[in-house]
Amino acid sequence: MSKSFIEQVHYIRIPVKDLELSTQWYRDVLGLELLNNTEELAILKVNEGPFLLILVPTEDETFAHFTIDDRQEFSIGFTSPELSKFHQHLMDNQVKVEDIKEDNGHTFFHFYDPNGNKLQVHW
Repeated sequence: MSKSFIEQVHYIRIPVKDLELSTQWYRDVLGLELLNNTEELAILKVNEGPFLLILVPTEDETFAHFTIDDRQEFSIGFTSPELSKFHQHLMDNQVKVEDIKEDNGHTFFHFYDPNGNKLQVHW
């Protein structure tokens, strides 16, 4: 097969403990647009593109990241052309953030949502 039947990634579902708190955080701290909010999920849009984040409440002890050798590894990576300003913005909003790092010209840092989901942003 030379071309995939899949056109693009449309959305990613993220498990959250407190849907209301998480919806406010993704909207107010990350600046995502809230499209729909029910008791069962919240749908947020990332800028003008077709990509959506869907927050799904759960009582289970689960995350949107995984582990390798007992070390947390992110599954979701964002981009930001203003990496340092975004890092400072997250710190100003009491978000758990790690230091900015560089790896072969790739600058990035990790941060955590209120549910403990590990995320990355890079430029």
